[in-house]
Amino acid sequence: MRKLFGTDGIRGVANEYPMTADIALKLGQTIGYVIKTDHRGGRVVVGKDTRLSGYMLEYAMVSGICAMGVDVMLVGPLPTPGIAFITTSMRADAGVVISASHNPYQDNGIKIFSGVGLKLPDEVEERMESLMFQEDVGRCTCPPTEVGQAVRIDDAAGRYISFLKSTFPKDLTLEGLKIAVDCAHGATYKVTPAVLTELGAEVIPFGVRPNGRNINRQCGSTYPTTLQHLVRRHDADLGIALDGDGDRVLFVDHQGNLVDGDHIMAVCAKYMLESNSLRKKTVVATVMSNMGLEVALKRLGGRLLRTQVGDRYVIERMLQGGFNLGGEQSGHLIFLDHITTGDGTLSALQLLAIIQRTGRTLADLTQVMEVYPQTLINVRVREKKDLQDIPPVYQCIRAAEKKLNDRGRLLIRYSGTEPKLRVMCEGEDAAEVEAIAQEIADLIETHLGLGN
Repeated sequence: MRKLFGTDGIRGVANEYPMTADIALKLGQTIGYVIKTDHRGGRVVVGKDTRLSGYMLEYAMVSGICAMGVDVMLVGPLPTPGIAFITTSMRADAGVVISASHNPYQDNGIKIFSGVGLKLPDEVEERMESLMFQEDVGRCTCPPTEVGQAVRIDDAAGRYISFLKSTFPKDLTLEGLKIAVDCAHGATYKVTPAVLTELGAEVIPFGVRPNGRNINRQCGSTYPTTLQHLVRRHDADLGIALDGDGDRVLFVDHQGNLVDGDHIMAVCAKYMLESNSLRKKTVVATVMSNMGLEVALKRLGGRLLRTQVGDRYVIERMLQGGFNLGGEQSGHLIFLDHITTGDGTLSALQLLAIIQRTGRTLADLTQVMEVYPQTLINVRVREKKDLQDIPPVYQCIRAAEKKLNDRGRLLIRYSGTEPKLRVMCEGEDAAEVEAIAQEIADLIETHLGLGN
């Protein structure tokens, strides 16, 4: 069992276990040890988002890597997908992202990319976690003549911006579009406005003044209300909301309506099916995606494959099956023809290209999919106990599944990054769906809630 790594690296409250400088140092040493053992030398790209604790963890991580005789390339604040891109383009052996994504500034996290820009598989994380607590790794530091060198890549953001623009069709521009952009005071605060402006859009920026403490605070993809107000106030054609590390994106149409990842996958899949560019006529999504996406794809002549929650599992399934479009309802969208991870800005460019190519509004394009009523309730829990060991809860779940039959879905899972149990129910009848989810959530609160 892994104790540190969750569904998206290691996360926690900054300066509290496991998000401490000591753990960052040990993880850095382990990364260096693995690279030296497997590759006899090497380089690691290290980047971060804009939260205050990033400096503390960055310096500790770099110290650990260099102590093992491996060089470090520092890129500073850069979106997670930008770090994956720099890792591959610089032919580095690994990339490290110091970020807690959409979490508040008090949290932080560490996730690792392989040399080909992919998140590490479970078995590699398990190996690294095991090595971290073996004294032998700490004793394998290199002699003083072989200490790794840390250098700063000053043009990393510029390289990434050029790459992003290269994914937009060369015969199109964004001229004529007024776009509101909420960068969540995070890692995209320079990159995304620059890309959109250079492609010809009129940009209304928000969330572009990070101070270390305001990342994701009442802004970004986790708080789209801010963007909805911005779109209406400036009469924008659409709005783009990114999260703190820039790997997920949500949209707002010109009427102020929120457009999630499921809708964007449906819009892009329709266009790609019509242009014969959707490989095997398949989209890969998670169990959280709305049934409406599945129904829409089937009507269009495509199909939906589902994975467990986590963009890493979506990407793994895409690679296994040779698919090129996938993502999550939350806005992690993967266009595997262009990049190996979720990229909010790149995803926005793919959607904007369809808008410009078709001459249709976002509100019009999203009519391709009808949403099934869905209720999601998060219950904070004191422990992550097997629900089969709690008979009243398990019996209630089985009864609900029988009631829904083939008219809906019930999904109950623990969060991989927070002490929460998520109860999701969807189906044809909104009132029934809400009642089922609430009944189960209340029972879970009774038996596993923090107050019990």
